[in-house]
Amino acid sequence: MGQPWAVGSADGPPARLPLVLTALWAAAVGLELAYVLVLGPGPPPLGPLARAFQLALAAFQLLNLLGNVGLFLRSDPSIRGVMLAGRGLGQGWAYCYQCQSQVPPRSGHCSACRICVLRRDHHCRLLGRCVGFHNYRPFLCLLLHGAGVLLHVSVLLGPALAALLRAHTPLHTAALLLLPWLMLLTGRVSLAQFTLAFVTDTCVAGALLCVAGLLFHGMLLLRGQTTWEWARGQHSYDLGPCHNLQAALGPRWILVWLWPFLASPLPGDGITFQTTADVGLMAS
Repeated sequence: MGQPWAVGSADGPPARLPLVLTALWAAAVGLELAYVLVLGPGPPPLGPLARAFQLALAAFQLLNLLGNVGLFLRSDPSIRGVMLAGRGLGQGWAYCYQCQSQVPPRSGHCSACRICVLRRDHHCRLLGRCVGFHNYRPFLCLLLHGAGVLLHVSVLLGPALAALLRAHTPLHTAALLLLPWLMLLTGRVSLAQFTLAFVTDTCVAGALLCVAGLLFHGMLLLRGQTTWEWARGQHSYDLGPCHNLQAALGPRWILVWLWPFLASPLPGDGITFQTTADVGLMAS
């Protein structure tokens, strides 16, 4: 029988390939944007005031995006290093045979990370890390600012893409937008034209996915649920929208969306959670 606390680093770190691929895609988007703005048609025509606002917005979005990525990757949501000895006596605790540890309610073992995660929501394939108690807030903010950055990039690439599409027939335009790889392999477009269409397509698709994810997790946030609990119809930890927001985002739950480094300590420890039954008992 193993130790009743979190496992150490014997399992090894999770695979870094998803993070590397995501970083390569982000670099490709940045290079294409720089190419279009410097050597291509340039940014959309704007006045000095609008230009200054656009630059300030871009800086704000990038700082929030990179800051939340850093916080998400630095925050360890697992039970590694968390002392659980003697605490696994309450209702909902279980024993994980892979980790050889008692695990608290709402925790789950991740086969990709090879360890149990506190208040596990799901495994993020793009960043190669589980979303749990300690990194749920930067994950939500990442969805918000990721959508904003991708939409902003799409707007900046819009004039160059529009000029390219106007030079071809509607059928050619539709094929370039929907099947850019096929157009490249058949020699119908150049590599530069393919890159412009492909990057714009992925930015728009990525923004839509971020918005969809934000709406879905916003619903879970207000209900006090994880994805696993939502799939099974469990509402044991729904304390009302306001308390649910504070439990996941801290007391400054409004301001954390605007700046990733704002101090807003979470009220819990990821091990014990107040339930609706507890609230009912205190009220009676």
